Amino acid sequence: MFKRLGGSPWLLVFVVFGAVAWRIASLQLFPDPRVVSQSRRQYWSHVPVSTNRGFIYDRNGTALALSVPSTSFFLDPAFWNPGDAALLNGILPVSLIRTISHTLEGRFLWLIRKSSPATVQQIRSRNLKGIYEIAEKKRFYPNKSLLSHVLGFCDIDDRGLSGIEHQWEKVLYSPPGIRVLAKESTGKTLDVSRNSGTEEPSGPGSLVLTVDSRIQFIVEKRLEEGILEHGAKWGSVVCLDADTGAVAAMASWPSFDPNERKNLSMADRIINNAVGRTFEPGSTFKPVILGVALERGAVGFGEVFNCPYRIKVADGSISESENRSSGKLAVSEILVKSSNVGMAQVGMRVKPFDMYQSIREWGFGKDSGIELGGVEKGLLATPEQWRGVTPANISIGQGVAVTPLQLVTAICAIANGGHLLRPFIVSEVKDASGEVLFRGEREVVRDVLSPKVAEWLREAMRNVVKHGTGRRADIPEVSLAAKTGTAQVAEKGKYIKGKWVASFAGFWPAEKPKYVMIVVVGEPSKGKYYGGEVAAPVFRKVVEDMMQTGFSAGIQVEG
Repeated sequence: MFKRLGGSPWLLVFVVFGAVAWRIASLQLFPDPRVVSQSRRQYWSHVPVSTNRGFIYDRNGTALALSVPSTSFFLDPAFWNPGDAALLNGILPVSLIRTISHTLEGRFLWLIRKSSPATVQQIRSRNLKGIYEIAEKKRFYPNKSLLSHVLGFCDIDDRGLSGIEHQWEKVLYSPPGIRVLAKESTGKTLDVSRNSGTEEPSGPGSLVLTVDSRIQFIVEKRLEEGILEHGAKWGSVVCLDADTGAVAAMASWPSFDPNERKNLSMADRIINNAVGRTFEPGSTFKPVILGVALERGAVGFGEVFNCPYRIKVADGSISESENRSSGKLAVSEILVKSSNVGMAQVGMRVKPFDMYQSIREWGFGKDSGIELGGVEKGLLATPEQWRGVTPANISIGQGVAVTPLQLVTAICAIANGGHLLRPFIVSEVKDASGEVLFRGEREVVRDVLSPKVAEWLREAMRNVVKHGTGRRADIPEVSLAAKTGTAQVAEKGKYIKGKWVASFAGFWPAEKPKYVMIVVVGEPSKGKYYGGEVAAPVFRKVVEDMMQTGFSAGIQVEG
């Protein structure tokens, strides 16, 4: 036989192996239609899902932002009956219902991400073929709107979009986990992630703020009450530790709940007014101007000025707000009675270039350096533009725009003896292993006042509350020192009639300040608009609440 085949057995071996190879190739390249149909109903899918994002805490260890388990649903078109779409009416968006009412291509379509418990139960109760669920992590803010403008919010994939969430994204963000899903021919989904060989992403870091949630609650509550009482358009409160510049509370109104995604597209709600909105400070700017003039020796502590109802200044004039003469006023009385005419005379004693430089040294027209995004620098024209009545206007807080944070930081320098501090809101940042990456600390930017001038200003501001325009903030149990402010709103270079911003900035106790705070109420609409009658009562109520809640340590009671 071998002779008939050429005498070699290898030819037969080659023929057999060739036949086997052809059969294998044909099965792979031209499979049986039944096998194709079966295999198409079995597949592996790699689905990225949200994992734990770093926690954010207040200074007492209270969690302000965390990640919690959540359920998402997806659809597999291979097992889906478009006729079942109507059963999801009222649960899913109308546009999505329309989409899944038709035959779909592919094998994966998200239906809803990170559902509420009620929605999860509704979808489960339908028990529809082709809809599957998968476990994810969802960003959750347990205190709802509390500190929302500072914390910010994340997108559906837990990437920070605003506030602390965005500013510290590299620390807080955890890369998506990859869930490996396999489907049986029956349509049953199997999560085989643990057997996939993929590594779990490393955990994120954590962040501790300087904010005290208890003070924050008080501040937000009283601010909202003041806003609603006076029909105001916006508002802000910032409270600092007088010795360090740490933010104890930072509130903005209108507010929003970052847990409700429908609120996140409302630009007027998500802006942090404390750092992202500028306004003309009006008379709350006068302590700064007076401090500059005293430090430069332009005026004396006991000097007296004649303050008629109106004075002519270059191409304009400066008038008293109460439309009557103030007579002769000592420098301290100019502040106590908030005389525009008197303060304009004080400010014009300082050369424009020197005043500009000093105001810049106080932090105006600059980034405050706080660890937040969306921080405005304010508006401060260069001295070359200080023509005509401009120097006088700036002396009374007009023609310059500031943020609430900038102004309260300046008042803080008066409270602590003349040290301009960098405000900070982040106390500590740690990575996944617990190593400290950043620690917020007291930082003196520069000394803007001598101790003597600072002490003199503190006493003058105390008299503003005892005898002047800030009397509505006076509290018998504690010595408050402050300054009122009322300024018109300018739009397109012109002041708008009937639009005002009321403010009140101060500290307590006056002798040894512990806290510094500013209250700003923007565009009140129910008749009252002066800082002393709109913002001062809010300030007083916050201080009273803090005392009753146990924040009275170190406060000195007046006899």
